[in-house]
Amino acid sequence: MSESSVFTHKCPNCGGPLLFDPKLQKFHCEYCGSSFTEQEVSTFEEQNKATFTDDTFTDSSVSSLEASNPSNLSADQPQDTSHSLEEVGLFLCPSCGAELVTEATTASTWCYYCHNPVVLTERLSGKFLPEKVLPFQIEHKEAEERFLEWVGKKKFVPKAFFDKKQIQKLSGVYFPYWAVDAKLTGDLTAQATNLRVWIVGDTEYTEHSQYAIRRAGSTAFKDLVKNALQKNLTDKMVGAVQPFDMSAAVPFKNQYLSGFMTEKRDIEFQEMKNEVEKEFRQYADGLMTATITGYSSVSGVQSRHQLTTLDEDYVLLPLWLVTYREPGKDKFYYYAMNGQTGKVAGVLPIDKTKLWLWALGLFIIILILGILVGYLVS
Repeated sequence: MSESSVFTHKCPNCGGPLLFDPKLQKFHCEYCGSSFTEQEVSTFEEQNKATFTDDTFTDSSVSSLEASNPSNLSADQPQDTSHSLEEVGLFLCPSCGAELVTEATTASTWCYYCHNPVVLTERLSGKFLPEKVLPFQIEHKEAEERFLEWVGKKKFVPKAFFDKKQIQKLSGVYFPYWAVDAKLTGDLTAQATNLRVWIVGDTEYTEHSQYAIRRAGSTAFKDLVKNALQKNLTDKMVGAVQPFDMSAAVPFKNQYLSGFMTEKRDIEFQEMKNEVEKEFRQYADGLMTATITGYSSVSGVQSRHQLTTLDEDYVLLPLWLVTYREPGKDKFYYYAMNGQTGKVAGVLPIDKTKLWLWALGLFIIILILGILVGYLVS
């Protein structure tokens, strides 16, 4: 692991940590209040590259064993720590030197001790370097407000699900995806029938017209988004808050990750390529079939579609997430919000006590109304 594998973006004015501000679409320093564009941050870091390498990144790749037992190391006995770092996920915070423990797919996070944002750049380099990132558009405060508004409409949600401690768990996370473009050519054949009935006097006439249908053409698709992380959460939650407007995606710069969690992909495109191609063919077939209109019946549909172009981009997409564990159980509930559009989805827990009390109250009201109606009738 290189020395520049752990990185905190610093304010050009005061040296404090920079956070990406979704509202301003700039990088903000909470210490001196300064804000900078992506170009300004990149220019500053490029000009001060040597300084960052000498100071900010010093010993960032040293493992926990090396940090706690420096006497075990010597120039004559070099240690190979790459395996332990890759498997265990141990890093040192470039700001305070504290040890960070991460999952194998984590690419940006927070230091648990100094709370500075940390980007694990090696996990987003080489073949794992994203082509694009879709920056957050919704800031943390707005995400909290929308979360409370959404949960407030649910009558039987336990109070613990949206209390202060729970809201503090609301996390902004960039998830990895494959965005796929494709072009196809194809043709379709089918048999169609038109039925016409009319009456002249006392006689009914029926006309059957047979048609041979043929369609041919080309189709282009853009930004089919496919999950690139094996965790079940992403399939259930992230899929539910689509779509994303991919036209707002920008060329990847790790500055956009500052202040957010980031997951790197663990599903390669080759693993899903056959399914993606099949999906594109099905879409093209559906579009071509939809052009057959105005007939009483259609049968014998046969189609062929050939992919002429297939391009994939590795992209990071923004979500706000809340995880809730039901007390005393290993059952988890998730809430997700599209960090660009604000679309929400979630599976919420039910407070059975609230539900029973509501049912009991409803039963009592119905019982009282029944007694009153009976009294008035009599």
